[in-house]
Amino acid sequence: DLSLEQAMNVATLPGIVGPSLAMPDIHQGYGFPIGGVAATDMLTGVVSPGGVGFDINCGVRLVRTSLAETDVRPRLRELVNQVFRDVPCGAGGAGFIKIHEKQLDGVLLRGARWMVENGYGDQRDAEFAEAGGALDDADPDRVSERAKQRGRPQLGTLGSGNHFLEIQYVEQIHDEAAARAMDLAVGQVVVLIHSGSRGLGHQVCTDYLAQMNVAMKKYNITLPDRQLACVPISSPEGQNYLAAMRAAANFAWANRQGILHFLRGSFRKIFGEATRLELIYDVCHNITKHERYEVDGKKRDVLVHRKGATRAFPPGHREIPEAYREVGQPVLIPGSMGTASWVLVGAPGAMRETFGSVCHGAGRLLSRTAARKGRDARQVQKKLEEEGILVKSETRDGILEEIPEAYKNVDEVIEVVTEAGLARKVARLRPMGVIKG
Repeated sequence: DLSLEQAMNVATLPGIVGPSLAMPDIHQGYGFPIGGVAATDMLTGVVSPGGVGFDINCGVRLVRTSLAETDVRPRLRELVNQVFRDVPCGAGGAGFIKIHEKQLDGVLLRGARWMVENGYGDQRDAEFAEAGGALDDADPDRVSERAKQRGRPQLGTLGSGNHFLEIQYVEQIHDEAAARAMDLAVGQVVVLIHSGSRGLGHQVCTDYLAQMNVAMKKYNITLPDRQLACVPISSPEGQNYLAAMRAAANFAWANRQGILHFLRGSFRKIFGEATRLELIYDVCHNITKHERYEVDGKKRDVLVHRKGATRAFPPGHREIPEAYREVGQPVLIPGSMGTASWVLVGAPGAMRETFGSVCHGAGRLLSRTAARKGRDARQVQKKLEEEGILVKSETRDGILEEIPEAYKNVDEVIEVVTEAGLARKVARLRPMGVIKG
């Protein structure tokens, strides 16, 4: 694993402000390590697509339901099968939302807001997403036709790899005030959705990496690793990438909104029309954003690259929805499918130490190849079922690559960020049903 070497290489980026940071879930990625955070000066620094990743705005949203574990457990298999039918998943996975090119441009401009305006959710769904479910200054014209072709059929789909939809229940509450603000109680059923910008985001990253590898010569940039390809933020190439990246990020918010729309239908088919599913929050963990921090006693405008890292703003921050402003921004940290996930809130230490960032999950220990080796998917499913967890996947590999042993201990990762004063624990969530691509 070259993750520490990658973190050191990031420290050589032109215009980097402060240290190259590694979160406790760090593992090897493309250019930046996954779990890497770096800020570059808005005037003199660079933007690097490797600091965002191929799955632009891969992220998670947490949804609370009006049901308790005792309501769901007797009909869990029925529910998992229904969700599996209603939410398309898998690598190529085409969705049920049919849009033409002009509508896709609307999605790229308005993200989750477009979905709400077109009948795929309610106003709260946009309000309770990071950035209100859409970044300004997105430009669909900076997204290639190939990227649009790949993304258009995939709106409202889960995808494959480590993406999932997990039906969970609240096992423990650690912060009563924050849990109250989020309307969470012990025994309550919640759903965690993990997905991103699908083929569209991947193509945007591919397109701009190729452009930047050529453009670096023009700007006399030399780096220890060509995967860190970058250009000045202020350059035409830098501005074009940022406009396309924002459009892909908006597609990802719209995508997760589409999944929530179908999920509501699944729950109502099984538990009746009165069943409520409300968005608690949606956070992205592969993105770069213009933010302001105090560095060495001075306010600095920086471009924060978060690659496998979650924004964690503290109480009082103006970008947090009013309902959570007193307790801090909800931070959603999924574990592996057999362990637990965590809800945290951001703490002041993150603003001082990590450019308002924490980890994004447990972090891989085994490569996908190593995870598959010598294991049987049916045995994995059986073992998890004995622990009360039903797993349904499009493919055998979808299960094997995401076995619990492939990941670090999520509780230990959470301990690191909370002990460091970057975030506070709110609730521990246990899985009941897992849908994978």
